[in-house]
Amino acid sequence: MSPDQLLYQVALTLIPNIGPVQAKILLQYFDAPAIFKTKRHILERIEGIGSIRAESIRSFNHFAEAEQEILFMEKNNIRPLFITDKDYPQRLLHCYDSPTLLYYRGQADLNMSRVIAVIGTRNHTEYGKHVTEKFIRELASQKVMVISGLAFGIDALAHRSALRYGLPTVGVLAHGLHTLYPFEHMNLAREMARDGGLLSEFNSQAKPDKHNFPVRNRIVAGMSDAVIVIETGIKGGSMITAELANGYNRDVFAFPGKITDSKSAGCNYLIKNNKAVLLTDTRELIELMGWDDNLKNKKKERIQKELFIELTKEEGIVVDILKEKQTMHIDEINLRSNLGSSVVAAAILNLELKNMISSFPGKIYSLS
Repeated sequence: MSPDQLLYQVALTLIPNIGPVQAKILLQYFDAPAIFKTKRHILERIEGIGSIRAESIRSFNHFAEAEQEILFMEKNNIRPLFITDKDYPQRLLHCYDSPTLLYYRGQADLNMSRVIAVIGTRNHTEYGKHVTEKFIRELASQKVMVISGLAFGIDALAHRSALRYGLPTVGVLAHGLHTLYPFEHMNLAREMARDGGLLSEFNSQAKPDKHNFPVRNRIVAGMSDAVIVIETGIKGGSMITAELANGYNRDVFAFPGKITDSKSAGCNYLIKNNKAVLLTDTRELIELMGWDDNLKNKKKERIQKELFIELTKEEGIVVDILKEKQTMHIDEINLRSNLGSSVVAAAILNLELKNMISSFPGKIYSLS
């Protein structure tokens, strides 16, 4: 990437009135440098941009701030991940408000085949601690990435447990990588940067302001195949993340708690209202997500035995796509197939009737 390209990419995130949604619209028409060089009357005709945002783009003159951000990245070993980069977390591309640019310090592959978010209350009980540590320990053989928000409580327990059992773990921050909140997790963050990563949408001028945390939570939800809620009250960040995950068609699971325990009230509410699947052990998650290698081998044998079944061209395309990964979201199938969404939906229905594919919560599919 040329220095000019990165300069314009950073600058795009600094334009007033241009957020991730508008940036995504603009990038459908231009690359980052071209956005700044396009005439106003052309910009304002783009649906979702209009005259005010077009003027914000044309009058932007804070490139010095973008240059300072680039210097900060170079000095602190921070990698920029622009929305069009191959290393950008691809799961986020299916979210309508995916971040335009991410700042990343770490070694973990953000596009691992299995990614879960583990979230919960800041003030956990011994029950929550036990469930979190046991759950992560039993996931160790699955090569799963664990992401969370590096907050007190369940978040930190999830990160520490992942490190202890050799799983990559990434903390998604609500501020720039120039600082750390909470400060008490500085040593944990350093260890994560070596063996996992720290990720943020916010540049080095952003402080851990209250309104940044819900914004951060959408990244935790969007980057995951599944969100696991362990102990949470009826209100708070974990509930926001679970709602966001449902909106992104991600699978949400929750460990239940006593009906008299306020710290499990949120989990019980999600389960009761069909916003989360009740989870009691790690094996259930592995099976529901289609991550069981023994079951996978049996499915392959079954498919081989059923190869004589006649498939339409569209059904064959879907089957071939599902052979590439153990599980796949409907959006990814649509994207890879180049078929219309209605055609894919019909093909999936027919394949289900032929017992060739299985469906999971959140519009996830795999070969049967």
